[in-house]
Amino acid sequence: MKEVRLNGRTLAAGCRGAGYPEAGCPETGCQEVGCPEGQGYDTQLLYFTCSSLAAGDERLYLLSGEGGSPNVVVRDLFAGTSRTLTRNQSGTLKSYVYFDGTPDQGLGKASVCLDPVREQVYFIQDTDICKVGLDGQIQVLNQVPDGRMTAFTHVSADGKRLCVPMTDGRCLDFDPETEGSGLDKRPVYDIDGRVQEEGLSSYLCVYDTETGELLYEKTVPLCWITHVQFHPLDPELIMYNHEWSSFDCGIRRIWLYDHRSDTIRRIRSEGTDTLGDPRGYARRAGDWVCHEMWSDDGRYVIYHGGYENGPAMVGRYELSTGRYWEIALPDDYNAYGHFTMDHEGNLVCDGYFKYPWEQKKVRENSTDNGPDPHKKDAEYICKVIPDWDGGTLRWIPLCRHESDWLGQDAHPHPIYTHSGDRIFFNSRMDRWVKVYSVSAQEPAGAESLSGIGDAPAGTPGI
Repeated sequence: MKEVRLNGRTLAAGCRGAGYPEAGCPETGCQEVGCPEGQGYDTQLLYFTCSSLAAGDERLYLLSGEGGSPNVVVRDLFAGTSRTLTRNQSGTLKSYVYFDGTPDQGLGKASVCLDPVREQVYFIQDTDICKVGLDGQIQVLNQVPDGRMTAFTHVSADGKRLCVPMTDGRCLDFDPETEGSGLDKRPVYDIDGRVQEEGLSSYLCVYDTETGELLYEKTVPLCWITHVQFHPLDPELIMYNHEWSSFDCGIRRIWLYDHRSDTIRRIRSEGTDTLGDPRGYARRAGDWVCHEMWSDDGRYVIYHGGYENGPAMVGRYELSTGRYWEIALPDDYNAYGHFTMDHEGNLVCDGYFKYPWEQKKVRENSTDNGPDPHKKDAEYICKVIPDWDGGTLRWIPLCRHESDWLGQDAHPHPIYTHSGDRIFFNSRMDRWVKVYSVSAQEPAGAESLSGIGDAPAGTPGI
């Protein structure tokens, strides 16, 4: 095996487990004592559609299971201290993707989102839509209507609007113990299929973040919405998804709602006019597309997925022109992952990459297989520098995350700091999910050792 040069990962937050000496954690030098035996817990970042970091990068917002129920915790990265902001003692609320949660009771782990500038955290507790600041004062803004299921929320960049996606509750009307499958107890039936067959709807519910007033509710028929994101510069535009499409995922996944004109626009359509380097693959309805996000300036929608009977790819769409760029990955980059972006347009990815000479670990994670065609066995956090016009991706492996990928909470979901100098990510290497960070700088000597440089399209350049 060739020698590779990687950066060292640092434990940022999480249960340190029993067995650490009173002197503290050997990974970080932190003086916190390890968890007593039998009292471990998971710690994870907020979902990647929002940042987990305050605008100045000095505080990290997390979901922590310490005490037996999930709560929102803020950690001062300079002082090394943490405070719990929410007061949940009722477990996890049932929602997407926490299918085995309790209906109308508990913290909605998928509902938590951060306004990083004003440091306001929005969340659902039981049926209450709430917000809390650094002072720990919780304000109830509104309530989730009866008979609806919620998912990942989003706050506008100006801090004035909160979007809570909801779907008719029948979409997840099942008993996880008898009708659930896998680690996350997802229903054995096709959820989008039920939405189509029974004529269910989703709702874009937008609230005033000060008064809690429902500003508007947009009904989207025959749709299961789980991800919403305000345009970074225009809160009248909301990007949303059709989750786990039962058909035509390549063109049904990503949509844009314009509240001004009350119109809906499809983002990815079929065609052969793709720029970049799709390696000859056309955009087709049978493709798999996922994890859409905005570029900082709102000009582009970034997404990734895979071509029907073809390789994985990463793409972008330009709103003003309707143009597409897609870059096909090498055929052996077949491990599931996510892409997010820094303020300069650099990507970070927790999947896909592998060195040509290495044998990946055999991981049994069939309990977490979704409709995507890729296996969850990737091990690296990589900085990825795209040249969209040139059709190339420069992959810079920074560290191994080594997560087991078992369940949503163990997905690394890497995010850049606002300054772009570090990357935070989740990982479960043993019993508990923890949060780590790694420098975003290219490892010293890595280019000469790994040969990663001006690589051909989609290749590691070894």
